[in-house]
Amino acid sequence: MFKQILAAIIVLASACSFALSADEFFEEPIGKLRLGLSEVEVKKAIACARKRGPERLWGADGAYHQKWVYADCGITLGMVSEKKGAPKEVESITVVSPSDLATKSGIRIGSTEHEVRKAYASHWNKEDSTPSKTFVAGSVYGGLMFDFETGKVSRIFLGAAAE
Repeated sequence: MFKQILAAIIVLASACSFALSADEFFEEPIGKLRLGLSEVEVKKAIACARKRGPERLWGADGAYHQKWVYADCGITLGMVSEKKGAPKEVESITVVSPSDLATKSGIRIGSTEHEVRKAYASHWNKEDSTPSKTFVAGSVYGGLMFDFETGKVSRIFLGAAAE
């Protein structure tokens, strides 16, 4: 019985430590943008013109989701609110060229795969990463994902890419 309880505690502790390492990326900024940023703060942080997609109710979480695209800045934000038409906050951040925004570790569009590996080595999720294609720091359920083209970062995504 004691061995079963001890095994359960070890499994639970491992799961909790993984959850904490993935959750820390929810605090990671990309430039002045971060998850949880209010739409008022977003408007102050991004000077480019915005195009909003339709609000959609997701059955998975019962919230209203909307894409805000700043094409001239290379930024797309996933925005979310509990009620239709209510003020939203950032749930995901995607940057592509011509964005010059950088992560806390200085990684931006055009950084090399080597620079990404060096900056996020301790958070590298080898199982979900594909060499020369995608580097996942944290988890696809909450982390930083870098896509590569010809060895350089072509896309940075922060948030949950899977449910």
